[in-house]
Amino acid sequence: MRLRTVLATATAGLAAATCLTAAGPATANVNSVTNNACSPSVSIDRFSDALDKTTYDGTFVGNFSALALDKDGSLAALEDRSSLFGLDAKTLQPKSVVPLADENGAALDSEGLVIDLPHARTDSRGGTPIGTLLITSETEPSIRRYSRDGKILDRLPVPSSLLVAPAGRAVSNQTFEGLTLLPGGHTLLASMEYPIAGDTSGAVRFQTWTRTKGDHFRLAAQYAYKTDAAFLGVPEVQALPDGRLLVLERGYTSGVGNTVRLYLADPRHATDTSKIDTLTGQPGVRLIKKTLLADIADCPTLGATAKQPQPNPLLDNIEGMVITGREKGAYKVLLVSDDNQNAVQTTRFYYLRVRTTP
Repeated sequence: MRLRTVLATATAGLAAATCLTAAGPATANVNSVTNNACSPSVSIDRFSDALDKTTYDGTFVGNFSALALDKDGSLAALEDRSSLFGLDAKTLQPKSVVPLADENGAALDSEGLVIDLPHARTDSRGGTPIGTLLITSETEPSIRRYSRDGKILDRLPVPSSLLVAPAGRAVSNQTFEGLTLLPGGHTLLASMEYPIAGDTSGAVRFQTWTRTKGDHFRLAAQYAYKTDAAFLGVPEVQALPDGRLLVLERGYTSGVGNTVRLYLADPRHATDTSKIDTLTGQPGVRLIKKTLLADIADCPTLGATAKQPQPNPLLDNIEGMVITGREKGAYKVLLVSDDNQNAVQTTRFYYLRVRTTP
């Protein structure tokens, strides 16, 4: 989502919560993970500003809103101004760029990304599985399926209540931000960034779809997730192998900077809210359970600098997240910030290790 200046007034949001049931010279390299703890569950290995304010093939590199790991080990990086980059996973250097558009050729506000490989063929050389791309746009909102070269193949249904007003009850630029496939690949989940009109402050809807024949998706259950404060939204979700989720909460306070927190969330016993018109304190509504893993402001700075006020100079407008592997009982998680093509913001990659058990 593009930068918004939001003054943090969390008191009302917290009060409302009681209504619901509860790679180069620009890279910092650090050898010791133990000394880089952000919390008992999360540590940071390093960060990289190598792509900040660069271009590739005539296209600005930045505005990143989502990351995905491809089967060949490379990274896909989605920017919210209608381009999809292929990045080398080790160096982060761009290898390709594909323009994206809607059915009328107009640019997207592209935010969420899934590489879908349920029955993928490999390319003519027997290499990278072809698969397709599922990409959200905040504009309507929408989820479209694209070919690897950017052609639209399909479009998923969206509940009317989640459409931007006046068609629905969502607010423009506050809709589908996160996108992930749950284990097994049969269920797709998208997170709204902020509540829809009529819902309790901070109550964000997570919508799911179930895969059908021909790799189409039909609407399925919906769940409610509660952010810690009204000024915090959900920019990204990533599914873990056991069905739980890593969830980012993020906000911005003018003159202070960004708040970014990482949570472990479990939607498996939450109430299906798809038939609940407004989330305003109904008894028996079970929210998605969540546990704070780390406030990124508590990470060591690692020598990072900020171009504007921040609680920690390491922080920026973090918006994308992907799980890149597992090592010694911890998930390797890569985050990226959206610089909004703004001189006072930075395109920064963060290399975390995340433990989801005590």
